[in-house]
Amino acid sequence: MTDAASLVDELRAAGVDRGALVGLAVARGVGVGVAAAGRTWAVAHPEPAAVVRAVEADLRPRWVTWSNATAAELVADDVRVATAWDVAAVHRLLFGGWRAAPARTWATLRGLAPATIPALGQLDLLGAAGGDDGDPTVPVRPDGHLRPEWAAGGWADRPDRLAGWAGVARAAADDQAERLDALEVGGDPHSTARSESAAELLCAELAHDGLPIDVAEAERIITAAVGPRPANEREADERRRTRDAEVLAHAPYGGSFDLRNPAQVKALLRQVGVDVPDTRAWRLEGFRDVHPLVAALLVWRKAERIATTYGWGWLDNHVGADGRLRGAWSGSDGAAGRMTAEAGLHNLPAEMRPAVAAGPGRVFVRADLGQIEPRVLAAVSGDAALARATQAEDLYAPVAKRLGVERAVAKVGVLAAMYGQTSGVAGQALKGLERAYPTAMGYLRAADDEGRAGRDVRTHGGRLVRMGDTPDDLEPQAERSLHAARGRYARNAMVQGAAAELFKAWAVTVRARAAVHGARVVLCLHDELLVHAPVERAHVVARLVDDCLQEAAGRWAPSGTVRFVADTSVIDRWSEAK
Repeated sequence: MTDAASLVDELRAAGVDRGALVGLAVARGVGVGVAAAGRTWAVAHPEPAAVVRAVEADLRPRWVTWSNATAAELVADDVRVATAWDVAAVHRLLFGGWRAAPARTWATLRGLAPATIPALGQLDLLGAAGGDDGDPTVPVRPDGHLRPEWAAGGWADRPDRLAGWAGVARAAADDQAERLDALEVGGDPHSTARSESAAELLCAELAHDGLPIDVAEAERIITAAVGPRPANEREADERRRTRDAEVLAHAPYGGSFDLRNPAQVKALLRQVGVDVPDTRAWRLEGFRDVHPLVAALLVWRKAERIATTYGWGWLDNHVGADGRLRGAWSGSDGAAGRMTAEAGLHNLPAEMRPAVAAGPGRVFVRADLGQIEPRVLAAVSGDAALARATQAEDLYAPVAKRLGVERAVAKVGVLAAMYGQTSGVAGQALKGLERAYPTAMGYLRAADDEGRAGRDVRTHGGRLVRMGDTPDDLEPQAERSLHAARGRYARNAMVQGAAAELFKAWAVTVRARAAVHGARVVLCLHDELLVHAPVERAHVVARLVDDCLQEAAGRWAPSGTVRFVADTSVIDRWSEAK
């Protein structure tokens, strides 16, 4: 057992310096466990964040943790570490999917079947190692699995257990690094692992900080859409019926219809001569002028979405007294690796965006990656001709000129190639793309072939994208459809997954560089960043955001042949973004 004051000196003496991997486990009121250079240290301390702060300020290692739960605990105590190795994030990168609990991660790395992972309270009549379950004060059983009582939280009981838990996290990181070495992909898997881990730090901070909301404006928007806050559920029901009645009043033959049931809505639309395969809003827009019922239904849709998802309940449950919208964040969706968020942060309708407003004395620096998918395709495929097209502000203009078609046709063709569409205008454009950009089209076709064959694929940065198993009892037609769908999914995942890697590399670079200016990332939405900055530093931060894109792109695609661009602006409200 050491003390907080001597930990920095002992780590330095052990060879720990900037960027060195150091295992970390913390428990408020208990202490800190640290592991590096084949050793572990246990520090008893009621405020573990203070110990981490001291080490971070002096050595700035790369902290190895099992997940971003550690970062969340530190952020709550006002400690934001610079870099990390998030074992769960790297596990998802290496093995795909979402599940990355410590016991499963450890078993996978050690070649142990997931089905043999011991459960807490499990009775093993034979026992491990011939009836000897080993020393319960160490985290690993004789059979190689993590002890279930440790994995269930027992590691946080005492400082010495914190040290043991930090030690196995550090060992897991070493195993992961070896597996990353063995990957054969176009990019640098180690760089991807580092940026994915930093993205988990950012997720912890986004969840803690929240998105600034003008509550008065949010209340005005909700009131305009669905009326003032209802006094009780009965009043809320009456308003729902009133909104429904405004649509059903246009039904020519009467009848009872549930507007929340797509099948009944389709039946209602057939009464006015609108026969559609589904009732999505974008599809109905084309029939707005056919009958007043369609226009009324579209108005109802917007009001209903606010009432049910972004109404008074949403405002009360997710926007705090400090005017911040908070929800859980994840650095990977478990598929191609996009960031995701809860509480409506990733689905906020355009009608609500005026309520996203910078705080007093601050502004938003908003940046959106331009035409990111085709630019990423040029980078990951190594297609020199397509890379030359990326030098233009509008990539589709030189593509259209090369194909001898209108810009709109060129855009449809490029997007269709990445999404696997082959019919109509897209099919005609694809023939030209095959001739003009054979390397890029060959890259997509190879991914499609892998997907159709049911083989997993890896993105440019090394993320495994699983295709799943094929059921044995499929009819031939269903099997063909499944294979085609997998082909489309694989070709799209190779582009979208790579785009997600670049986006996160950019976001975490902005996180690191903007802090000195008092600016913080408050929203990551697909290919868009929203940075909350002091008004006097706004234009400095705007330039920094653009510079960070070039820095991140230089690491992610070091050839430098592809140009990446962002539309960056300084705004007061999110709705001002063009």
